Amino acid sequence: MTKTIDLPYHFDVHGRTAIPGDNDRIREMIEQVLFTTPGERVNRPTFGSGLLRLVFAPNGDVLAAATEISVHAALQQWLADVIQVEQVTVSAEESTLQVTVVYSALESGQRQVAQFNRSM
Repeated sequence: MTKTIDLPYHFDVHGRTAIPGDNDRIREMIEQVLFTTPGERVNRPTFGSGLLRLVFAPNGDVLAAATEISVHAALQQWLADVIQVEQVTVSAEESTLQVTVVYSALESGQRQVAQFNRSM
């Protein structure tokens, strides 16, 4: 994988710009897709998943299933060359959104589980 800057930006122990490990880099990429709203990026207006809209929608099984499908599709669209998404689980409780993504990194074949929580 190509080297990128670790997000959020910070310095490593040697005072240089921090570089993420491969697993951290993939996790950060997933997080960017999940929590970016389509239309938020000027040069990529379709980038993102629209997940944050769930917080303001009424909870229910149908909405949760539809959101999981749309998040899965967004991850496949934007990260298909990096990961194979196996499962996405989304739940909203009060003002906290929890997303669990089970995926395999294509380069290593290693299966990972990433959980993301966002409070509104």
